[in-house]
Amino acid sequence: MTSRVVVDVMPKPEILDPQGQAIQKALGRMGFAAVSAVRQGKRFEVEIDGEVDAAALAQVEQMAETLLANTVIEEFVVRVEQ
Repeated sequence: MTSRVVVDVMPKPEILDPQGQAIQKALGRMGFAAVSAVRQGKRFEVEIDGEVDAAALAQVEQMAETLLANTVIEEFVVRVEQ
């Protein structure tokens, strides 16, 4: 059995997101005028052998802190996907 843990990484709110701004402008040009803001992030899916316990979740959080996210400018959320 394997379990999936998802790590969502987003720029911190105070960090300028030029990619998100470019997407927002493109959407406006395409007729999606109601879009007022877009923030672009990253999603990582980590497969874990067996069930996810507190130790496995802590390891994924350590992975996110050390490799998956730049914690100076990004924040992350770790969750188990059902």
